[in-house]
Amino acid sequence: MNSPRQLELKITSDPANLAPVRRELEGFCAECGFVDSARGEIVLSVNEALTNITRHAYGGAIDRPIHLRLTFADGTLRIALRDWGNGKLPEARPVCREPLKPGGVGLLCLRELMDRIEFEPQPDGMQLIMERRL
Repeated sequence: MNSPRQLELKITSDPANLAPVRRELEGFCAECGFVDSARGEIVLSVNEALTNITRHAYGGAIDRPIHLRLTFADGTLRIALRDWGNGKLPEARPVCREPLKPGGVGLLCLRELMDRIEFEPQPDGMQLIMERRL
């Protein structure tokens, strides 16, 4: 049995960090054996989650910490995103939004593109766990 592959990134909530994180994730997912389309879906999901952290947990602040921990073992990619924001759980169902207005699709992407998502409230923020099978 192979030991799990791991990647850990510590960034701030600055949107300028999104592109470098996407590149790191793309490479990690490729090493794990995910095909192009699956890599795109995983990267999109993480990008949306990070954007939501900045927008909702941190109220737009661009200097707050976010830790990403990826583990690939037994054919499953597990992504943990940890923030120290307001700790509010997102709404169970996305609110119907104006179709031409930006925003409102992040959680929908996560739910549709990942095999499992779970929000774990922390005493000082939130942890989001996402999983995707190979």
